[in-house]
Amino acid sequence: MSFLTSVRNYIDALVHPSAQQDALTAARHRVFIAPRLLGSFAALATFPVYLALRGVPSVLEVVVFAWLVAPIMVAYFLSRTGFYESAHVLSSLALTGLVAVVAWRTGGIGSFAAIWLVVVPLEAALSASRRVVALASTFALAAAGLLMVLSAVNLLPPVATSQHEYGALAALGIISAALYATGLALGAESLARTSFWLLYAEEDRYRLLARNMTDVITRHGHHGAVLFVSPAAEQLFGASVRDLLGHGLFDRVHVVDRPAYLTAIANAAAAGEAQSVEFRIRRDGAVPVGAQAAHFVWVEMRCRPLDQAVADGGPAKQREVVAVLRDVSERKAQEHALEEARAESERANAGKSRFLATMSHELRTPLNAIIGFSDMLTNEQPLMLDAARRQEYAKLINDSGSHLLSVVNGILEMSKLEAGSFEITPEPFAPTAVIANCCDLLALKAREAGIDLKLRLAGELPEIVGDKRALNQILLNLLSNAIKFSDRGGWVSVSAAHEGAYLVVAVEDAGVGIGEEDLPRLGEAFFQARASYDRRHDGTGLGLSIVKGLVTLHGGDMQIRSRLGEGTRVVVRLPVDCEGARPAAQPVKIGRKDAADGTSATAEMQVKKQVKKSA
Repeated sequence: MSFLTSVRNYIDALVHPSAQQDALTAARHRVFIAPRLLGSFAALATFPVYLALRGVPSVLEVVVFAWLVAPIMVAYFLSRTGFYESAHVLSSLALTGLVAVVAWRTGGIGSFAAIWLVVVPLEAALSASRRVVALASTFALAAAGLLMVLSAVNLLPPVATSQHEYGALAALGIISAALYATGLALGAESLARTSFWLLYAEEDRYRLLARNMTDVITRHGHHGAVLFVSPAAEQLFGASVRDLLGHGLFDRVHVVDRPAYLTAIANAAAAGEAQSVEFRIRRDGAVPVGAQAAHFVWVEMRCRPLDQAVADGGPAKQREVVAVLRDVSERKAQEHALEEARAESERANAGKSRFLATMSHELRTPLNAIIGFSDMLTNEQPLMLDAARRQEYAKLINDSGSHLLSVVNGILEMSKLEAGSFEITPEPFAPTAVIANCCDLLALKAREAGIDLKLRLAGELPEIVGDKRALNQILLNLLSNAIKFSDRGGWVSVSAAHEGAYLVVAVEDAGVGIGEEDLPRLGEAFFQARASYDRRHDGTGLGLSIVKGLVTLHGGDMQIRSRLGEGTRVVVRLPVDCEGARPAAQPVKIGRKDAADGTSATAEMQVKKQVKKSA
């Protein structure tokens, strides 16, 4: 066993380094080198025995044994150069030459040695090269033709052997040819077995990769039908490979994305260029929390054509397509989050602009009045102001200061709501008295504006548990807005009713109304419908924002219905018991979506800074 191992190691060492990188090429080199070296050395080793039995050899016998050096030299040529096809050509040429010489000396084309010419192309077949087989066949046919010509023109030497010796040589030639052919057959079988195991190992390696990689590999016909799907599809799509074959994969693609899916495959097959497309595909199995019944995931498909059909002479449009599908849902979610953050940043910038535009009007106007009239009072003697005029100016200063205080109070309350530091104090109280008191407080303002203020209560309202001060502020803000945006001669209606576990309060007016494009933004801080620098109605746009925040703190909701020129109806639903209904204390996001990165509103931050400075 150790001897065979040593021989095998020696043969492996003779393989050229350029062939050792590929297992099949190395096996071909070993099959070429081993029989030539071992056969030639074995034959040369028997030469002394042959001489002892035979006696003095003839010239022909010396030539045959001398030829045994040729396979050894060819084997070493391959070992040193790595030129596999050239070594096969040299081997075929040497064998053809030997056969031609022996046949010429032993009777020409009818010689026993002529059978060896059949072995020449068979030996060349092991090279797996058409060029080598063609050259070897040419050598064999040329030698056969030469022998036939020599036989025809009687140029063959006389046979120097007796009939008995000729028969022995013929038997030896046939036996050696059979043994040589057997060696070739064994070499071919060894190469076939090596090729089979290499192919199996390669396929097993690819199967292992396809089974463990997360990307899905598919193969499509030119009409789009799936011919092959890698096992990773079961994890990605939640369906078996069998269900995805044919048009099973196409049936799971989102209806909207099917044209893009088919176009990518068709373009890859027709144009012969790689294509890339993203689409949604249905995932079977467990549905994530919050997802719809049909759960779709985003996948990216990169497909490229296979050129077998073209190589076999088929039309280009019938190319098959191989595609790699990858789950990109997480990347899509990140892109969506970035888009939301960008939109949130734009909204913050817009809020800053609205804040500056609103505050420049709401703060500068009363401050100008306060400074102007107080300056006039300071210089009352030069201006000779009488008592009535001084009282008028003092009242204007007081009104401007009150307006400025209400603006600052609104900003402070808005900041508290945003920061989550605004706390409500639930207590039992009768809402009827609070609603009636708010109407009484604004009755004078309504009469001065020529507005008819109506109060409608659906019977005796039950006692509720909530923040009395917050309800009072909600109603005052809603009533003030309704009166402010109603034309003289109009009306404002306040109604309240008990509906199940909720107290429903509605404030309706027949005023200017709100456009449909502005309705979704109502409740945003500092937003006013149809806002401009020359607004018809004063205000900071904080009233509805504060109302929305207070209602949210109570666990209620607010609905606004309006149409331009036809008035507005605001309905507030408050739980009868806000203790059990209101959410846990947290910052109230007014008119904005929660951003994943915690983007803050620049306008509100500036308000807080200004309030701290003024304090």
